Amino acid sequence: MVQLTLAVLDNEFTVHSFDENHRPDAEIFEQEFYFIGKTQDELSVVVPSSLSLASDAQEAGWCCLEVLGPLGFSMVGIMARLSTTLAEVNISILAISTFDTDYLLVKKKRLADATKALKANGYQVLAKKSQYQEA
Repeated sequence: MVQLTLAVLDNEFTVHSFDENHRPDAEIFEQEFYFIGKTQDELSVVVPSSLSLASDAQEAGWCCLEVLGPLGFSMVGIMARLSTTLAEVNISILAISTFDTDYLLVKKKRLADATKALKANGYQVLAKKSQYQEA
């Protein structure tokens, strides 16, 4: 198994839910980090909490851990191992995957516990991505 390194992104994030027909606000696309997911039932948006959106529902207080990549598509079980590690210590996650890597969002109040659990399972966790210091 490859040892993975995760980095905590600098911002706190909010997850928003919109009606499936909602057009994403232009301000979203100006953010350094955002994620948009659309299904036939809803539009979900993850943005820094500093951006206020008039969503149907929202959940603030998330921190984001980036799995430093890029990760190849042939790498199997990365998200399964990460989510299992956190589930074993009763930490909920919101998972985001992109072409190059994966991200785990955990509630800010559980970030220290998540970092501790990940380190205990052989992961390296850097305090802030912008600084790349070990947490």
